[in-house]
Amino acid sequence: MPLHVNLVSAEQEVWSGEATLVIAKTVEGEIGFMAGHEPVLAILATGRVRITGTDGEKIEADAEDGFVSVERDQVTIVAGQAALVA
Repeated sequence: MPLHVNLVSAEQEVWSGEATLVIAKTVEGEIGFMAGHEPVLAILATGRVRITGTDGEKIEADAEDGFVSVERDQVTIVAGQAALVA
């Protein structure tokens, strides 16, 4: 079962879709999420969010000032600022 991921900034939705893996930098260090992960609520640190789509596509975004929430295979990353990296 895939994760459903929503990455949003204060201004817009940056990326939304299905993924097999999400890695985000929190104030306590990097953390990775896969399907079935325990619920988490963590403060997002300035850094790179890396997402592996269900098709193997690699998505990267720079994000800062926000939080990451995981519950029931739903990953929500809310950042003050976030932008996809080309």
